[in-house]
Amino acid sequence: MSSAGQHGTTGGRGGSRRPHGQPADPGREPDRDPRAGAGRGGSALPAARATAPGPLPARRRDRRGRGLRGPLLPPTLPAYRTRAQRFDDLVLDAVEHLERRWSGELDGAEFAVEDVPPSDPAPWEHGGVPLGRCFPPDAGMPARVVVYRRPVEARAHDADDLADLVHDVVVEQVALLLDRDPEELDPGYGGPD
Repeated sequence: MSSAGQHGTTGGRGGSRRPHGQPADPGREPDRDPRAGAGRGGSALPAARATAPGPLPARRRDRRGRGLRGPLLPPTLPAYRTRAQRFDDLVLDAVEHLERRWSGELDGAEFAVEDVPPSDPAPWEHGGVPLGRCFPPDAGMPARVVVYRRPVEARAHDADDLADLVHDVVVEQVALLLDRDPEELDPGYGGPD
């Protein structure tokens, strides 16, 4: 009888599935290691079991068995944060920098980040994609400054350039809100590039 017939499988990929290292029939001896075959003068020995039978471990491998399931990076590393979270941090840094000097004028103002500007620009906006927008206080609503993440990221060349550009956009929008020159708000303002 062939080895496929002894083990109750039909060969190939068909047949019943069973856990690794477990015999197909509980009353039969475990699979033999084909490398130690009796046809070459050696004795046939049972294959070594990888693990003892029992419940599955709590940490499992991924679908292909190559690595442990879980996050790629631990939360303690800087690369764990998304681009949107890092962008939010840059906006907060720029706002905190301005609030140190202009806290009285910025009381009650809200700062927000949106991914992209709306598809219908305001009539006074022309010439390109806005990087930010300011909304003066109106009908009980507080003043609001919005920075658009994707257009700002598209214009930046690297991380340092992104930080400078975010700072300049926030300064420009706050200057529009307070009706002042950007250089007056922040002497380190770089101006439009």
